[in-house]
Amino acid sequence: MDAIKVLILMGSASDRPIMQKAEAVLESFNIPFKTLIRSAHRTPDATVRAVREAEAAGCAVFICAAGMAAHLAGVVCAKTVRPVIGVPIASGPLQGQDALLSTVMMPPGLPVATVGINGAKNAALLAVQILALQDDRLRQQLLQDRHAQAEAILAADS
Repeated sequence: MDAIKVLILMGSASDRPIMQKAEAVLESFNIPFKTLIRSAHRTPDATVRAVREAEAAGCAVFICAAGMAAHLAGVVCAKTVRPVIGVPIASGPLQGQDALLSTVMMPPGLPVATVGINGAKNAALLAVQILALQDDRLRQQLLQDRHAQAEAILAADS
């Protein structure tokens, strides 16, 4: 695995359209990342292997997306002490409510930061904020991004 700062894991290929929003954010901040499809249930050994390889490649933050039972972020959290951000995916009869609860309700001692259902963009921005703690370039880019958002809202009044 090449040098990366963020590893995006998704439970299935059907999650890709949502997670492309996270990829776009990381690309816009020039953050090296990798995206893999791994399942907590169907590929547990490959999931753990991906975490270990990512850590060896310098990964600082994990973003994990899954629908329904949504145990991917929890499995990753159990295998690393680096920050894990969970993205519940809207799927199945409960449209992501089950995934949200499975991701956010981790046992004490194993926290997973969790964004809203299909919140891939916010997950990536949270990863950027975490990385910006040690990177002034990213901090400045985040400030510029926030300023641009505010200007766009104010421009709508014109």
